[in-house]
Amino acid sequence: MTAYAAATSTTTSYNAILDAATAGESDKPAKTTTIVYRDVLSQLWLLDPVPGWLPSFNHFTRLAQAPKHHLADPALTARLLGATQTSLLTGVATGPLAPRDGVLLGALFESLIALNLRVYAQANEASVHHLRTRNGDHEVDFIIQRADHKVVAIEVKLSQTVDDSDVAHLRWLGDRLGPDLLDAAIITTGSHAYRRADGVAVIPAALLGP
Repeated sequence: MTAYAAATSTTTSYNAILDAATAGESDKPAKTTTIVYRDVLSQLWLLDPVPGWLPSFNHFTRLAQAPKHHLADPALTARLLGATQTSLLTGVATGPLAPRDGVLLGALFESLIALNLRVYAQANEASVHHLRTRNGDHEVDFIIQRADHKVVAIEVKLSQTVDDSDVAHLRWLGDRLGPDLLDAAIITTGSHAYRRADGVAVIPAALLGP
């Protein structure tokens, strides 16, 4: 679970997570064994990955399918990694997988947004995914898709300000989807909600709601 927590908000491969979980061990458990452990954690709703988006229409030909890792609650992630207020705000590592502490706050913020979006999406009979092209040129943190396959695209930024580079992937997606993209937004740590001149909504996490 700690290894999965360290991979929060990433598409880290299963083998890399297994290596992190068994670091220093020469006799590693078989993959058939550890997959069972992973499945049990998923059945207990402790692991709650966001699947890659695979649209039914042919706007895209090369999308990665790997899920983005999340635990059921970012507070559990922080506890497993030994994160404290000090380590999150200063980057001073305290947890068992210390090298990740420098970016852990951003990963936890994205995971918190994932938790909220899934609750709101479920209430509206929609599903939550993420988008990443296989070569990594384009990524969108969350794709919320409803039954008619129209989507809302959402990026997450641990900042109070938004510039053109922050919405580049959203604008790229809008060019590809046209009217199938219902809306695009970026969620921040700011205090004011507004809509940019290019149409992208900027929403503070504190104001996020159904």
